[in-house]
Amino acid sequence: MIMLGYAMMCLIFSTTFLAIKIGVDAGMPPFWSAGVRFFLAGLILMIVMRLCGKISFSVLLRKETLWIGASMTFVTFAALYWAEQYVTSGVGALLSATGPAMVLLIRALVLKVNVPRIAFIGAFIGLGGVGLLMLPGLSGTVHGLWVLACAVVIIGEIGYASGAVYSKQVSSKMKDVSPIAQNAAQLMHGGWMLLVLSLLTERGQIHMGAMLEPEALGSLLYLIVVGSMGGHTLFYWLVARTNPVFPSTWLYISPVLALLIGWAVYSEPLSWMVAVGAGIVLCGVILTNLELLQTLWKGKRSKAATRRSLELERRLDLEQPLPAKSR
Repeated sequence: MIMLGYAMMCLIFSTTFLAIKIGVDAGMPPFWSAGVRFFLAGLILMIVMRLCGKISFSVLLRKETLWIGASMTFVTFAALYWAEQYVTSGVGALLSATGPAMVLLIRALVLKVNVPRIAFIGAFIGLGGVGLLMLPGLSGTVHGLWVLACAVVIIGEIGYASGAVYSKQVSSKMKDVSPIAQNAAQLMHGGWMLLVLSLLTERGQIHMGAMLEPEALGSLLYLIVVGSMGGHTLFYWLVARTNPVFPSTWLYISPVLALLIGWAVYSEPLSWMVAVGAGIVLCGVILTNLELLQTLWKGKRSKAATRRSLELERRLDLEQPLPAKSR
């Protein structure tokens, strides 16, 4: 069940980038669609958790959830949704995978935390891959906004990384709030901020007719129900049953799947330059998190060895003759 849940989570997260692209291409204003998605997803989760008696709406009044929602949802997805007007969904997914490198750089340069040298090397390798992903725009083979859109996604990932570092620092203050409740509050705060941004910048683009088009409406419903509610619930379910590191490895699988799904399903161009850039970005992401992955691998090997030992003991017990008194 754990591996099935993990596979489903990776598949869901890899398809959300294409769903965003389809909605934006169908005429859905990016900030408006992002705001509706996250606010409704957070509200539904909040109501469900409240009906189960596992949350209080007072969590919305905590400044921690406000700041995390502003950085990890508002900034990150305002950037991604806007950028996917000009870049492919696969490139958007690959650029989003640079989040761990941004976390590392913030921890090292701002918080002065000692980090492994290999992680620093990985961060700069990943940024080199980002440069290759930008090259199609620099060469003029696609619209010039390609480069700007790539840069905007990276800025969004800096917002994500800032929120991730902040949430780590304040986690001790929120031990009384379940992770799913924190996620719901974060989504609601980011959602209403995106809606305000939309009303300020997209007022003339919001047309109910366009939003009710099958592609736009299907994209929005998929992202609310499957992407935000289903994917994140699976993530926290996996964290509860394994550890915080294992579910996070979706980051090494979903961008590649997103690139292939966009090419196969939506006929997005897949040039050799993008393929090479994708490989370099993912190598950088792996090196950035090499220490965590090694810890995860050692933990898996330790558990496997324990299981083998217990199995061996069980077999030996079965093979031993029963004491005479018990025969």
